Amino acid sequence: MNVFSRRGLIAAAGGVAWGAGSARSAEGPSPLRGNKGADILGPRNAPREAEDPFTVAPPKTDHGTMPNLKWSFADSHMRLEEGGWARQTTTRELPISTTMAGVNMRLKANVVREMHWHKEAEWAYMIKGRARITAIDGDGRTFADDVGEGDLWYFPSGIPHSIQGLDGPEDGCEFLLVFDDGGFSEDSTFLITDWLAHTPRDVLAKNFGLPERAFDALPEKELYIFPGPKPGALAEDQLGGAGPVPKRFSHRMLAQEPIRTTGGTIRITDSTIFPASTTIAAALVELEPGAMRELHWHPNGDEWQYYLSGRGRMTVFGSESKARSFDYQAGDVGYVPFAMGHYIENTGDTPLTFLEMFRSPRYADISLRQWMALTPHALVQAHTKLDRAAIDALPQTKSPVVPG
Repeated sequence: MNVFSRRGLIAAAGGVAWGAGSARSAEGPSPLRGNKGADILGPRNAPREAEDPFTVAPPKTDHGTMPNLKWSFADSHMRLEEGGWARQTTTRELPISTTMAGVNMRLKANVVREMHWHKEAEWAYMIKGRARITAIDGDGRTFADDVGEGDLWYFPSGIPHSIQGLDGPEDGCEFLLVFDDGGFSEDSTFLITDWLAHTPRDVLAKNFGLPERAFDALPEKELYIFPGPKPGALAEDQLGGAGPVPKRFSHRMLAQEPIRTTGGTIRITDSTIFPASTTIAAALVELEPGAMRELHWHPNGDEWQYYLSGRGRMTVFGSESKARSFDYQAGDVGYVPFAMGHYIENTGDTPLTFLEMFRSPRYADISLRQWMALTPHALVQAHTKLDRAAIDALPQTKSPVVPG
């Protein structure tokens, strides 16, 4: 089996096997679980089904109707521009994602995401390569920095900024943008060229104290993504103005010391250590094969996920006896509505790495195991029928990642 590990294909709660008892199993997973289900006789998209074996043959613990909690950027429209591209996942692609939206963008070296601003705040994670980011605030204080793989930036709503790819082994950069509104559209940002093109020349001349002919070469429409001049030294772009912004708009996430367990690591970045990021909190999680992000929920908002590498499975519990499992791989977006219990398990043979994002200044989660350990044990035993010694042995400290 070269797509999923045996651990991922055989669900402990239901014995789901890929195509067990079916002559058509070579085409992909079959909707069979023991003596339940039957093979597919009609048309099928086997490669697509192979990406979601637990949708085709869900474990018996899945039950009821749950909204779709998965979208792949591979299914998003790709906007191609000279030297780069952009694609997005919003409520139009993933309707349940009402609190946050994401944009995946690529800029070659020297290519610019033109000067612009948004109604929404912009949080970003650099996936590969390097970029130069610049911004100013309402008091004329400035910011410029070079960001690389694993770095974050955050621009509050209304703050004008720019992004430019830099030279390097990756020829520019690729990054993930997350916005604090699920209805966001990358196509509706406020662009400097778009504004200038729709302002009368005499008004521009009056505003800038220049003759009208100075604006003869203005672009007639937005540039959006376009090749620009190679930037010089960073110090040359760190203009004085009224001084630097009081809260830096960038943060080195990978430089943080992670929470380490025998099953993986987690780095949490919120406003307590990245003060500028007042509306988005995040965690970077790495799970070793077989390890699991423990059963938990978040008391302060929905969770928007982006999978960076590996393969995993998430089961979400939505109360009212509703639960559904989803398979994820690199480039996928996951979503967990507010307060729903869930876990993520590495079902592959390589590390599973993903980001968790929340529309909140602070990161918060509640561990099922810790809750049980810190509740009177006789009461827990009455609920669960577990052996009292097993309950007494539960650790009282939280372990966000548990080994396989």
